[in-house]
Amino acid sequence: MRYRTFGRTGLRVSELVLGAMTFGEQGGVGAPIDDCRKILDTYTEAGGNMIDTAINYRGGASEEIVGELLQDRRSEFVVSTKYTVTRNADDPNGGGNHRRNLRLSLETSLRRLRTDWIDVYWVHIWDRHTPIEETMRALDDAITKGQILYCGISDTPAWLVSRANTLAEWRGWTQFAGLQVPYSLVNRDAERELLPMAADYGMAVTAWSPLGGGILTGKYELSEQGRLNAADISPDDRAVAQAVTAAAGELGVTPAQVALAWARQKGVLPMLGARTEAQIRDNLGSLDVTLPPEVSQQLEQATNFKVGFPTDFIDQTSRWVLGRAAL
Repeated sequence: MRYRTFGRTGLRVSELVLGAMTFGEQGGVGAPIDDCRKILDTYTEAGGNMIDTAINYRGGASEEIVGELLQDRRSEFVVSTKYTVTRNADDPNGGGNHRRNLRLSLETSLRRLRTDWIDVYWVHIWDRHTPIEETMRALDDAITKGQILYCGISDTPAWLVSRANTLAEWRGWTQFAGLQVPYSLVNRDAERELLPMAADYGMAVTAWSPLGGGILTGKYELSEQGRLNAADISPDDRAVAQAVTAAAGELGVTPAQVALAWARQKGVLPMLGARTEAQIRDNLGSLDVTLPPEVSQQLEQATNFKVGFPTDFIDQTSRWVLGRAAL
């Protein structure tokens, strides 16, 4: 396992992040605590040090399990959690990115996680009703108090993240150091605006669903043993999955390892959402996989992805704008 600094901070995080959305059996297929312990221990033995959860995962069970598993070794891990999603659907102020929900959500997460501080606190989803100035100031206040150390934002348009960081820079508040987005060979939308924006601000990027919801594991045809049925997968996604499986056969590794290696080589921090010890071991095997340039090119060609306007237009007109200087 190698380590990277988390954005423009000195915090060092492992190049694979353990996602704890699977921790707990509430609300569907998940992992009981004994399996979670095995998953965490296997990840730790490989050198992993960052675990990601959220206040709403498994109805709160995920944070509680993480808190129990990290008891007596909290300082060894970079713990991140998220707020935004409602704590109480009957309370009009139970959710959102406003100061009140941030405070009550943070208190809840700290209690469940059995800790005095959160290493990385994420705004989970854009709340259209709360001014971003309110959110950034509230986060900065929590950082000043030492309740959180760094902040990040997930599932939000690039223009709003950029505005938030610019406001924070001008007003002397803490900027977002991390961005969390869905990113995989079957979902490259983040390449249009979000990833370039993150690179310009020096933000770390954690990628959720790097296996495309299971499509890229090569097991989508086993509908009786998993969530996916080949008939429910689009022809485009099926073509990508077949390209991944072919590359895996060529390299002598598993499809999941190919998909994770591709994401890692794109500069993001893939999040592993394993439900069993066998799955986490397979995922960690991606650390030993380096995709040759020609294989990466074949995989990306299979996605048939186009960045679109305005990026394509700007690239196409560069000679018109700059003349010979564009060569």
